Amino acid sequence: MQISKQEIDTLHPVPDARGINLYTADACHRLAGCYLSAELQTHLEPHFSRLGALAGQHLDDLAGVADKHPPKLSVRTRAGIDESRIEKHPAYVELERWAYSEFGLAAMSHRGGVLGWPEPMPPAAKYALTYLFVQAEFGLCCPVSMTDSLARTLKKFGDPALVEQVLPMVTTQDFDALHQGAMFMTEQGAGSDVSATATTATLQADGRWTLNGDKWFCSNPDAGFAMVLARSETEPGLKGVSLFLLPRKLPNGSLNHYRILRLKDKLGTRSMASGEIRLDGAFAWLVGERGKGFNHMADMINNSRLSNGVRAAGLMRRALTEALYVSKNRQAFGKRLIDMPLMQRQLCKMAVWTEQARTMVFQTAQALQAFDQDSSKRPLARILTPLIKFRACRDARKVTGDAMEVRGGCGYIEEWSDPRLLRDAHLGSIWEGTSNIVALDVLRAIQRENALPALREHVTQLLAQGLPVSDELAALEKERIDAAFAFAEYSAASADYALARQVGTALYNVITMAGMRWEAKVAEMPMRSRLADMVLTQRLCARDPINDATPADDVLVQWLAQGV
Repeated sequence: MQISKQEIDTLHPVPDARGINLYTADACHRLAGCYLSAELQTHLEPHFSRLGALAGQHLDDLAGVADKHPPKLSVRTRAGIDESRIEKHPAYVELERWAYSEFGLAAMSHRGGVLGWPEPMPPAAKYALTYLFVQAEFGLCCPVSMTDSLARTLKKFGDPALVEQVLPMVTTQDFDALHQGAMFMTEQGAGSDVSATATTATLQADGRWTLNGDKWFCSNPDAGFAMVLARSETEPGLKGVSLFLLPRKLPNGSLNHYRILRLKDKLGTRSMASGEIRLDGAFAWLVGERGKGFNHMADMINNSRLSNGVRAAGLMRRALTEALYVSKNRQAFGKRLIDMPLMQRQLCKMAVWTEQARTMVFQTAQALQAFDQDSSKRPLARILTPLIKFRACRDARKVTGDAMEVRGGCGYIEEWSDPRLLRDAHLGSIWEGTSNIVALDVLRAIQRENALPALREHVTQLLAQGLPVSDELAALEKERIDAAFAFAEYSAASADYALARQVGTALYNVITMAGMRWEAKVAEMPMRSRLADMVLTQRLCARDPINDATPADDVLVQWLAQGV
């Protein structure tokens, strides 16, 4: 006799969420509809549901196998010929096919036809799908993001003939013809300090550029194309750095003149290769203006930072989904875990952080789309990008750790998803800028691009169009918003960089609170306004660590219990 999954969970004390649909199990799964046209939302709905089902089992199974079988580097063939070939496990290759070919995650922003939609899709659509995919596999989403970002940067700054030649290769859904993208920027002496770049670019007599030097941390190192920073000018600092497009193969089909020296043994993202590169007269094309490399690369970096935030949000959602499933289906001391006061408080906190990140994903995606259509909208996108990279990536470390604790001892065992989520979550706070670097970038956006007025105006509009705050909290909300912007303005004006992280946290909480109130009305989801209340009272207000005995929100707990 066939036993249902629900019956198994009832009979067995160790709940296992494997096989659930990660889209429909999410109580806020239709939130993307706030940011997409009704037509596009309707069109994508079956794709969301299909990807949710795949992420809950098949893709997750593949990710688990790929995590335990990292890629290997073959330096030479058995005949002694240099090849620098990376051997990927078949499970990872199958994941690549799902991401690049089946769902077109790296192509959908650049051409029509992906998933049957006739036009390029807006960022919100791409990130909504990525948000689901990353709940199964995190590591691959880094190369997917770099491929997407490389196409974007090439289109903005590349020579038209070069764009025409390369763009079809990086946006095709034909997996066998696909050339993936990468970004080779980091050097041993030039991590976050790009001005210390030592790799050199030399213009040859025949007009070709050649690159020489070592790149220290290169993810997806065997990509078909990579954006590379190299020093082309005699001026010191950033003024001497240019941007180049490095092909893996030369026009005659032979390998370009660079070697993958070794692969990194990483804490997380173990499925995806990261390595060290030695450029030895490698051929490359100049992208954009000489000496403007960092300005051009910043576009790709910012896109990657947003992608980091999206991935952090997805990890939190997967962790919360697992924690809710366990807490509803696990009993201790004669009660379900979700019925216990301490567990309710823990789940509510996890939900607040998780939903803040999701709101920030869509708010930033919307700002990016506005900027692409109107360059005067740059300041808002410029400040939201480091904000999501800073705070969402840090929150993911906490949420994934708490989810592991909800599962208990099994959560520490590598057979379950929790350890992989926790290990992967730590990446976001490091790559494309550590927390300190990105928090300082928030202040730079305020100082150099006058981004604070744009953010203030946006918050005001969201609140005016959203579900109103209760009379009881209205005065407190206004005071906290005013205080947050005054604090940010003071810190930037006085160049008090020691306050950068506090500024980033305060502004992140303000924009997500306002965004949730807007979503509450537009999506007719009043629970999001209740989440916004918790952002206000718990993340924007000081709390007494001894006397604060605020219980969990009963209504929010009931809402959470309606999910998985």
